[in-house]
Amino acid sequence: MAKDSKLRRQAERRGHFAEYIAALFLLAKGYRILAIRFRTRAGEIDLVARKGDLAVFVEVKARADERAAIDAVSITAQRRIRAASDVWLSKRPDAARLSQRYDVVAVLPGRLPRHFRDAF
Repeated sequence: MAKDSKLRRQAERRGHFAEYIAALFLLAKGYRILAIRFRTRAGEIDLVARKGDLAVFVEVKARADERAAIDAVSITAQRRIRAASDVWLSKRPDAARLSQRYDVVAVLPGRLPRHFRDAF
C-alpha cells in the first residue's frame, strides 16, 4: 500500500512539473496563462490560456512520445474538460466574445513540448 501511494505522489509531481513546463512553453508562444489546475466538480483543466479573444483549454500529458500523449486524452477526459470549461466561462464577464479551443501539450523527454491545437 505504501508503495502505491509513493508511486502516485511521484506521478503527481511529474504531472505538475509537466504543467509548468507547458505553461512556460505557451507563454513563450505569446499566450497568457489564466489558470493552472482549474478544478470544478465537473472536472479539471490543466491550463487555461488566452490569446486575444481566444480561450484555450489545455490538457498536458507527459509521455514518451507524441502519439502516447494524444491517445492518453480519453473521450471521458475530453467530456470532463469541456464541462469544466463551461464552468470557467460562466464566471467570465467577457465570455460571450471569447472563442474557445481545446488543445493538448505533450511534454516529451529531452525535447521541446509539442503543441497540438484543436486536439478535440
